[in-house]
Amino acid sequence: MVVTIRIAKESDAKALLDIYKPYVEKTAITFDYDIPSLENFKNRMKDIQKRYPFLVAEESGMILGYAYASPFHPRAAYAWSCEVSIYLEESCRGRGIGQQLYQSLESYLRQMGFLNLNACLASSSIETPYLTQASQHFHEKLGFKKVGTFHHSGYKFQHWFDMIWMEKMIGEHTRQVTLPKSIHDILDLHQKEESDENTCHR
Repeated sequence: MVVTIRIAKESDAKALLDIYKPYVEKTAITFDYDIPSLENFKNRMKDIQKRYPFLVAEESGMILGYAYASPFHPRAAYAWSCEVSIYLEESCRGRGIGQQLYQSLESYLRQMGFLNLNACLASSSIETPYLTQASQHFHEKLGFKKVGTFHHSGYKFQHWFDMIWMEKMIGEHTRQVTLPKSIHDILDLHQKEESDENTCHR
């Protein structure tokens, strides 16, 4: 079966929320205590998609995971940095789908003009039923480096968890830069290029 990476649609929200639910209920990977309502989840998606890419992995009509970028910090000087997040259907882990999602996400972010990717991960000095080191190892495999730890910053399931930041540089930090584009600018450009190519082949 072929796994397709595409832009998320509002109609995907229910499937994406179903993927997210076990992370809330069973893990410390997210520090959410409560599962968001479908309406709340849709609003989260809409807020992200105003500017950033929100991708899903799909196989034979079934959504297997999703990844997205979001603002790293609202102040102007942080404009070239963004935070990245990923969630996979539990039965689909270990198939390389997460890597496909992140590679596609990174490709969009490069085209948009972002230079720094940041990932905020829950961490623990000991493995618990709620958290392993798998996410940190996954990000390291994709070129992220651990740059900081906030100790005992999250409390869930009667355990204290650290929060670590990992970063990946994806562009050159020059003295003169232009502001990153919106994901819609990139999608419009792709659509125009595809239209021009189809016109040439007529």
